[in-house]
Order: sequence, then structure tokens, then C-alpha cells
Amino acid sequence: MNAKDFISLSPEVEKAIRKGLPIVAMESTIISHGMPYPQNVETALNCQRICRENGAVPATCAVIGGRLCAGLTDEQIDYLGREGHKVTKASRRDLPMLVAKGMDGATTVAATMITAAAAGIRVFATGGIGGVHRGAETTMDISADLEELAETPVCVVCAGAKSILDLNLTMEYLETKGVPVIGFGTDELPAFYTRKSGIPVPWRSDDPKEIADAIRASEQLGYPGGMLVVNPIPEEYSMDADVINKAIDDAVREANAQGIRGKETTPFLLAKIKDITGGSSLAANIQLVYNNVRLAAKIAANL
Repeated sequence: MNAKDFISLSPEVEKAIRKGLPIVAMESTIISHGMPYPQNVETALNCQRICRENGAVPATCAVIGGRLCAGLTDEQIDYLGREGHKVTKASRRDLPMLVAKGMDGATTVAATMITAAAAGIRVFATGGIGGVHRGAETTMDISADLEELAETPVCVVCAGAKSILDLNLTMEYLETKGVPVIGFGTDELPAFYTRKSGIPVPWRSDDPKEIADAIRASEQLGYPGGMLVVNPIPEEYSMDADVINKAIDDAVREANAQGIRGKETTPFLLAKIKDITGGSSLAANIQLVYNNVRLAAKIAANL
């Protein structure tokens, strides 16, 4: 028995796998925990549309009734959006209990990678990955996403690590774990809401086909883990670095004052930043996700 025994594929995804068509996995935490209803559902459905328009089959992932699902119906997406925080935010550690209890879960980057790999899907588009949190030298708060990138053979396309994190330490951790990091059209790590962080990435590529070739090479070399492609938010939606950094600093101070810890940290900070910026951070978040889906579909098409 392995994860494949607990996978449920939508008819569209099952057909795509059978025919060898390009597929892009997408997470569901952004639906239940990342945005308010109904924007969360609208965003998820638009991501699926954009994926198809760029030549790939979308496979939004979640845990439904204790099954790891690759490919959701519109009704299932709406359900996750309406239920919001009532649905468990599911990382690697949560999957055994969710399966055992027949529960629902919205998959994080780590859990989506596990689901995608079990289904044979090699490319995954998300907003931003988790990473090393600020103050991790005392809290040891490091996202399971980084460990999953080191262990699970899925290429993750994102807009860098969320800028609420310690980006320098996140890159150091990825280097320690041997995760290939490729900047698409950039020489530095994007900072989620903004295009630049001043932190260099080891490789740059301007061609989705070249990235697909690198995924194949990684498989042929027998690498056990995945690959990270960092794709800057489009210029027209990039936020002013000073404005967003001040909002992040204010949100982090409030989280510390309220004793927010663990998996509640990121949703709290993103919601607080949205309030501080008058909603402009949410608009930026949506656009960067769309941008990542476009790129992921092009990479998958070249695979």
C-alpha cells in the first residue's frame, strides 16, 4: 500500500494521465485559508481556466472524505471556499489522520506535492512557498514545504517565498537540502508581493522548455526531490517594497503580541497585511498566482 491507493482522480485528470497530456497540480489551502469567499472560488476557477488556455489540464488537489483528490469539481471547489477555515489546513503531518478519519483537508504546498507525486503529476503551480520564519533561530518554525521539496519529485512554480518569512535563511535552507532553484527571467529571488529581494538565485532561465529539460535531467540523474522555479509577480501588479515591508513588520509585531504561532501564523499575517494595505496585497496575490499557472502550464506542455 502507498499513497496511490488513496488517490481519487477526476475524470479529466484520469483521461489526461492515460493519454500522456500535460497536467498542472494546484493547491487548495489558497481556497479555504488564503482568501475570502467568493474571491477564493473565483480565483481557483480562473486558475483552472488559465491552465487550460495555456495547454495543460488543471488538477486542483485536496483531501475529500479521506481521499487524496487530484482534480476537483466546481462544486467541491465551492464547498472548500464556503467552509473556509472549518476545513483542516493539511500538511504532510495531517494526511494520515485525515485519511483514517475520512475527513476533508485543504492541501498546503507539501501535501499537494505528495498528492501530485502519487498521481504522477510533475508540475505544480502555487502562489508562494512556506519557508524559514523570522525568529526561527529560537522558535524552530520552518515550513514543511522545504523538506518536501528535498524529498518529493515535483517541480513547484511560485512567486518566491512569502515575504513574511526570513528570505535569506529560506534560501540557505534550500541550498542545504540540495533543491535546484531556478529564476524565470530573473537573477534574484522574488519576494512574493514584489519582484526583487536582493538575494541571488543559483540559476536563471528564460525558456519554459529549458526548465522542462532540467526536470527530465533531474529524473535521469536519480534526484529524489523536487525543483523550485521562482517567477516574479508581473511588473504592473508589483507592490512598493517600502509599503509592503512596513505592513509586514506591523503584522509580525501584532502576531507576536497576540502569541500567534505555528500553522496559524501565515493566514493571520496575510489577513492582517490585506487589512493594512487596503486590499491591494490580495489583488497582487491573485495576479501572481495567475502568472505562475501560465508558466507552469507552459513547462508541463514541454514535458
